[in-house]
Amino acid sequence: MSYVAINVLSVPEGAGATLEERFAARQGAVDSAPGFEHFELLRPVEGTTDYLVYTRWASEADFVAWRDGQRVAEGHGSQRPEGAKPAASGSSLWAFEVVQSSTAG
Repeated sequence: MSYVAINVLSVPEGAGATLEERFAARQGAVDSAPGFEHFELLRPVEGTTDYLVYTRWASEADFVAWRDGQRVAEGHGSQRPEGAKPAASGSSLWAFEVVQSSTAG
């Protein structure tokens, strides 16, 4: 089954729109990575200002190769105007193996 990596982004109050704009500017950037299966940027509804960046991969090795690759290093921060602060003040990574899955249909 698949490997899921969830990046938890600590986003200061009022910076969510900036974060979303920066992700929108890079939409599709990960789609051609080997082993990539799915991406979602999840906006908090209540109780937190943390955003979740959900990605699903064919294997942990595929995720690690993408994470450690040059395109990721170039992409992070590239959509930020010179002198602008990061939209997130911190992050942590949660990793999971998919043991059961269901799709509507």
